[in-house]
Amino acid sequence: MAALETIRNIGPAFAGSLRSVGINTAEELHAIGANAAYIRLLQQGSKPHFISYYVLHMALQGRPWNDCKGPEKDALRAQFDALKVQHCDTDRAALERILDQIGTGIAR
Repeated sequence: MAALETIRNIGPAFAGSLRSVGINTAEELHAIGANAAYIRLLQQGSKPHFISYYVLHMALQGRPWNDCKGPEKDALRAQFDALKVQHCDTDRAALERILDQIGTGIAR
């Protein structure tokens, strides 16, 4: 079994995040796919970030992270937005927004 870091664009930090949701090898990541892996990250509380989403897609295709452009990037953006709506903790996001407004938000 190959380490996650053997996949182009997957560094130690991203690999650690993937391991935290039960994806431990490159083979497991390829088998589950980018969308399912990203859904797991969102469900465990990771903040949605479009760049990490498309980097994951590019990684599984063996492409440079910045190779995603034009219509392909637009299509991935639409998929990302749909995943965000379906799988993000909107109650927590609303709470964070209110806490930020009164100046006691979570330190970032």
